[in-house]
Amino acid sequence: MTQPNVLGQTAMRYPMRTALSLAASGMPVLPLRRGKVPFGNCHTCAGNACGGRPNMKTAGPCQCPGVCHAWAAATADPAVITSPAWMGAWRRADCVAYHPGAAGLTVVDLDDAAAVAWARESLPATRVVETTRGEHWIYRGSMSSHNAVRPGIDIKSTMAYARYLGPGTGTITALPDTVRALAVKKTCAARPGPHTIAVPAGAGFGACRHRTPAYLDRGIAMAEQCITEARSSVHATVYRTFLAVLSTHGRCGCLTDTHVARLFAAAQAKGESARHCTDAWINARTRLGL
Repeated sequence: MTQPNVLGQTAMRYPMRTALSLAASGMPVLPLRRGKVPFGNCHTCAGNACGGRPNMKTAGPCQCPGVCHAWAAATADPAVITSPAWMGAWRRADCVAYHPGAAGLTVVDLDDAAAVAWARESLPATRVVETTRGEHWIYRGSMSSHNAVRPGIDIKSTMAYARYLGPGTGTITALPDTVRALAVKKTCAARPGPHTIAVPAGAGFGACRHRTPAYLDRGIAMAEQCITEARSSVHATVYRTFLAVLSTHGRCGCLTDTHVARLFAAAQAKGESARHCTDAWINARTRLGL
């Protein structure tokens, strides 16, 4: 079993110092609390009530000065990192995380020895960072994030965060098609549901009414409200809501990463993990044949 290197251990002991160092190199960072999870939203942002629209290239998803909206709060702005609103989080932080996609990176998270062995046989060499149970292989280039693309392997890039465990060894190389193909195989492997759901015609079949901003924004807001107001069966509610959004907007090209991030933020505010959100989204797309 491997252990994080010395700089990785320093990152866990002095999280804000490490965060400022990473930010100076342009890496968007955020603190993680015990359990390697983000800090919860503040009262203003709870249930995505602030209407935050996460933008992966800027500091924070809304006007809230706190560490809200999980990965979307990641920032390279030292003024934000050292602000009073963030200081309380740093004092309680267990470690530092970063948003790979916003930095133009993709992390292949290898969670055990078997996954590491597969990567060494199947993937091109790149920078490697040791983790407590396996390795992070870091490539230059971003893509969508996916969990469990193979046993013990997750892909972390856009709309995700990865723990910082040190600089690693080796030279970062370009993201290979082999890694992108893992995500495609994961999507295809998800089993569709037994029922057929009608979906709107794709782009090219006449004018798309969904391109009216008010129509789409209203639909996303209603979906957020549906998730926020769930009192039980949150998993099922999130899946059904994702399914409803995709059945209306999934084929016409209206949905953007910002819209999807709003839905994920609402689900995570109800206690859903990033992995559950990703799995629900993939399963909904697969069921609709998208």
